[in-house]
Amino acid sequence: MKNRSRRYKESEKQLDRNKVYELKEAISMIKKMPTAKFDGSVDLHFQLNIDSKKSDQVVRGTVVLPHGTGKKVRVAVFCKGEQEKIAKDAQADYVGANDLIEKVAGGFLDFDCVIASPEMMKDLSKLGKVLGPRGLMPSPKTGTVTVDIKKAIEDVRRGKVEFRADKQAGIHLSIGKASFGEDKLYENANCIIGSLNEIKPTSIKGKFIKNLSIASSMNPGVRVTI
Repeated sequence: MKNRSRRYKESEKQLDRNKVYELKEAISMIKKMPTAKFDGSVDLHFQLNIDSKKSDQVVRGTVVLPHGTGKKVRVAVFCKGEQEKIAKDAQADYVGANDLIEKVAGGFLDFDCVIASPEMMKDLSKLGKVLGPRGLMPSPKTGTVTVDIKKAIEDVRRGKVEFRADKQAGIHLSIGKASFGEDKLYENANCIIGSLNEIKPTSIKGKFIKNLSIASSMNPGVRVTI
């Protein structure tokens, strides 16, 4: 059994482990818990009723959170020519073509999001083994392969997040910082839950989201009713 901190144990005393809370109530519980010495994140943890091995049950999408995540996102853009200037004007952190590809192949990974123009995807494929496992490989489905580089960067800056079910049929993503007010956390969480329900695979019958919990950094999770 893990050795829990005193703060964790104090937070746990506030919870009824047999209860499943409404979303607003769960967020209120999170906000009442002792905070870390840093501005930690508040995360949603989903367990889905899917078979991740089946191609028709892949769950992946994006959503622009109303209040962002509170995290500064470092953006790398792979493009050429005029689009390089557009990307730099839009304040992308790293911009380049084959030069940036070689840099990443050499171990450079100081970014959180990758955007690419369609013409770069053939060359970018050589980074599949580097970017893929980290969930950074751009895709037309998530709007990260696009001719509208400026809009893609602006969406990321506004709070666009990508989600994808893992091999255990789980999705884990941040809905903001511990310093966010309850209303902001609620609106961000509701936005994600709604977006996830909208892309429920048609082959899934019955309940789609099996379990949901919310937790702040270094605190116990609170189970949320669906």
